[in-house]
Amino acid sequence: MQTNLAGFIKDTPEGREAEAILRKCVHCGFCTATCPTYQLLGDELDGPRGRIYLIKQVLEGQRATVKTRLHLDRCLTCRACETTCPSGVEYGRLADIGRHVVEQQVPRTGSDRVLRGALREFVPRPGLFGTALGLGRAFKPLLPRVLSAKVSPGRAAGVWPAPRHDRRMLVLAGCVQPAMRPSINAATARVLDALGISLIEAAGAGCCGAVRFHLQDHDGGRADARRNIDAWWPDIEAGRVEAIVVTASGCGVQVKDYAHLLKEDPAYAAKAARVTALARDPAEVVLAEAESLKALLAANAGGRARQRIAFQSPCSLQHGQRIRGVVEGLLQAAGYELMPVADAHLCCGSAGTYSILQPELSGRLKANKLAALAAHGAERIASANIGCIEHLSGGTVVPIQHWIELIDEKITDDHRKSG
Repeated sequence: MQTNLAGFIKDTPEGREAEAILRKCVHCGFCTATCPTYQLLGDELDGPRGRIYLIKQVLEGQRATVKTRLHLDRCLTCRACETTCPSGVEYGRLADIGRHVVEQQVPRTGSDRVLRGALREFVPRPGLFGTALGLGRAFKPLLPRVLSAKVSPGRAAGVWPAPRHDRRMLVLAGCVQPAMRPSINAATARVLDALGISLIEAAGAGCCGAVRFHLQDHDGGRADARRNIDAWWPDIEAGRVEAIVVTASGCGVQVKDYAHLLKEDPAYAAKAARVTALARDPAEVVLAEAESLKALLAANAGGRARQRIAFQSPCSLQHGQRIRGVVEGLLQAAGYELMPVADAHLCCGSAGTYSILQPELSGRLKANKLAALAAHGAERIASANIGCIEHLSGGTVVPIQHWIELIDEKITDDHRKSG
């Protein structure tokens, strides 16, 4: 695609990156076939190719409009288009650049501005979010139905093994997960402990930065990244840890992108590159310990009926991190029966804050995803991202958990008894 970027962005780092991405696009339209919003709305401007044209026009000097912003707002940034694209167009990064420019040209007003501002300031603060969630749980019967549906019941974390192994890894606490599902990181710690690895949360590390960054507070998102790097760096620099585990796949995409986000920061570029190199999804960590896992599973294999599980592969896992088929294989190795899921590549509608900002489209995607997950009688649903888990849990009575919790159930009871 030929480009002629306007002077305001042409010679900036963002402009050079956008131009390189735009030049890869060959207008083939393969991306539209896998775009969730194009499938729902049938509008070219609500698909990746149309949005690329809109971004290109703005970067070439055409003034953005409220309609431009609306079509970009409707994008889930699920990155299914990137998986499909034969030319390697990095649509997600182009969307970040385009949205940021459009936001500056067409500022938010009224309730839209207030809501987005509240999400930027409220969600990334674990203490504030946890307090509010606790109050929401206490007064859930009195809340409006729309708000009540987003207040999940508490779930005990269980035991977190004390560090006892020479092999150690850091784990990101995150912002909403400690309050919503502390059981996820605790289960990960138990599984890795059984595999000979101690998992540690570093004080001071919190939100990965994705919430602020994708709500167009790029400076705030980068500040979150720097804070995490500072919290992790003493252990990294001393060589005390071999990886940084990120149990929410959406956060994993962001942490693995720190090198890119901070490449222009002379004080943090090298550190960010090191963090990106160390970042791991738990699926990558557990897969690397496959032989040890196999032995643990063999020791705890008897007596239980095979449960039917449907796996909801988050977009951030399969499209963002390009990890496909790994979790399914681990669940099958653990003795679960995996049910087929139609259109497994499509987004569930969670997409960070999307379910709050675009509730109608998000609700339709959620209904479609739940129907696909339930079609073959799954007794439980597994996922890999806190946002997807909470989003889908509000629409079904079928239990939904992080997949690592299901592995934990299979291996740690006997391991604790014998260890």
